[in-house]
Amino acid sequence: MATAVMTTLDPNSRSAARGMSDLTIRNLFIIPTIVFLIVFNIFPLIYSLGYSFTDFRASSPAAANFVGLQNYRELLNDPFIWSNFAITAKYVIVSVVGQVIVGFGVALLLNRDIPLKGLLTTLLLLPMMLSMAVVGLFWKLLYDPSFGIINYTLGLGSFEWLSNPDMALYAVAITDIWMWSPFVMLLSLAGLSAVPKHLYEAAAIDRAGSFYTFFRITLPLVAPILMIAIIFRTMEAFKTFDLAYILTSQPTTEVISIRLYKMAFQEWQTGRSCALAYIVLIMILAITNIYVKYLNKVKER
Repeated sequence: MATAVMTTLDPNSRSAARGMSDLTIRNLFIIPTIVFLIVFNIFPLIYSLGYSFTDFRASSPAAANFVGLQNYRELLNDPFIWSNFAITAKYVIVSVVGQVIVGFGVALLLNRDIPLKGLLTTLLLLPMMLSMAVVGLFWKLLYDPSFGIINYTLGLGSFEWLSNPDMALYAVAITDIWMWSPFVMLLSLAGLSAVPKHLYEAAAIDRAGSFYTFFRITLPLVAPILMIAIIFRTMEAFKTFDLAYILTSQPTTEVISIRLYKMAFQEWQTGRSCALAYIVLIMILAITNIYVKYLNKVKER
């Protein structure tokens, strides 16, 4: 019936109707999206940037006073802040390297013809579908020195994972590796499936060993997509808060996000915490920029 109605319209009317339809779609989807981004993303960024140059405290009724770059100067000269950055860097390195090794290793195994491959892949993806709070509480039970299954399985007795200052950060990193290695595995599988089979056939004809095949064919061709996984995971690990906060309260696990939270919502140094947030943002942008430049070099090879 709709077709019959359309055929009764002249071409100009149908064109006009199609033009109105496009305009309606634009108004319905694009403009609300732009407004949403401005209101909830760009405006808070600009607003907090303004506060970063003040001594504003959200807990105080006093008006904010402009202090210029004082917050940034004090933060950059604070050795405790640099200690938090060092803990964060250590956590990022351990966590991301672990995720790449585990995720890429599992992807290499799943890239073979094995039974129940689809089911195994789905089951391995389950950890990253859980919420951070659930994962944190779950692993807190696993690490428990009295009844935790990790100590029982490894025969470690009553070994303290989370209350041991030397082990707490590694315990958090292990949990993060367990949760996010499937993400690296998924991207690696996509990269491995895209490697042309004739390259392996040519290598087999030339009697190339598995070591040569891996480092000359597999790794170079998967490297770009592996770099993308590393970029995403580095940014996320740098911002980690939930796991470290839920699992342990050791000073040795106080990553920069936890310091930022305490500064903003426990010490109520709002202006100073805004400045710290921008320092963290600039560092993440700088690290990401380095990764992207390296990724472009890898893709050009």
